[in-house]
Amino acid sequence: MSVLLLLNTAACGMRKPVRYEATFLQLFDTKTTIIAYTNDKEEFAAHSRLIYDTLSEYHQLYDIYNSYEGINNLKTVNDNAGRAPVKVDRRIIDLLKFSKQWHDKTDGKVNVAYGAVLRIWHDYRQRGMNDPDSAELPPVDMLAEAARHTDINRIIINEAESTVYLADPEMSIDVGAIAKGYATEQASRIAMEAGFTSGLISVGGNVRAIGSKNAQGHPWNVGIQNPETGEKLPDLHILDIMDASLVTSGIYERYYTVDGIDYHHIIDPDTLFPSTDYKSVSILCRDSGMADALSTAVFNMDIDQAVEFIEGLPEVEGFWVLKNGGFRYTSHFEDYIREP
Repeated sequence: MSVLLLLNTAACGMRKPVRYEATFLQLFDTKTTIIAYTNDKEEFAAHSRLIYDTLSEYHQLYDIYNSYEGINNLKTVNDNAGRAPVKVDRRIIDLLKFSKQWHDKTDGKVNVAYGAVLRIWHDYRQRGMNDPDSAELPPVDMLAEAARHTDINRIIINEAESTVYLADPEMSIDVGAIAKGYATEQASRIAMEAGFTSGLISVGGNVRAIGSKNAQGHPWNVGIQNPETGEKLPDLHILDIMDASLVTSGIYERYYTVDGIDYHHIIDPDTLFPSTDYKSVSILCRDSGMADALSTAVFNMDIDQAVEFIEGLPEVEGFWVLKNGGFRYTSHFEDYIREP
């Protein structure tokens, strides 16, 4: 997911509050940026430390690649597929329940049980990026066999015992379509409960605006990146947002090239191949986890279905950059576009 923050320089002179910024590179394999206007650097440091520590906990819990001492995370769950239930932190259960809800609401267009298929694409993509001359597509029969092991209903959650069990030994969980946004939302809520009233949190471009930018009630300005690659281009739009989240999914992230064709990381469950209709999709709503899930789900719908689906959700707006270069908006998305 990629959204650009428009960052102003720090306030100077006697003006208060002052703008501070912190950037971290250790979380969710991406860049995390926290921006806020606070009375002093100590106040900002306390807020940013709380946000970082919270996100770090979620990162370790939702990691499917690495193990951590004393933690049963999603890698632990995957490693025990078909073997035994794994006792997990409540935050894993909450994420999986949230993911199941959006799987059902989107008719399976976003599916955290798709790990078996996504792992194949991940491996072929990594090899292709490391050795472009030998890049190749995964065999269709290999993908089809993996797709037989993607039934989300075989993720068995026992809330009373706080366990998760994968009933299919060949299945695995991959929460890449939801985890960053969901964790960003939870960290934002925890920070707000601790008194964080004005700031931006961006985790790999999953941007959550908290409050307004200043005491005058000015909104935060967030840019939507141009999905064209190979050159630095101006943002497509700059949005004015407060107490909302903007998430963009695009084909310019994590892709490799085979025979002159780029293959990105958003896989359509109907075709088992990367979706082909869009260059990017942006979702604006109050909840960052919801925005993250929706940006992937509607990437896997045709444009009329996608627009109709988002129009049917309260307080959710969408913006599509079509593969042919055209644009589509939901009814009120343009209300948030900053006047030039």
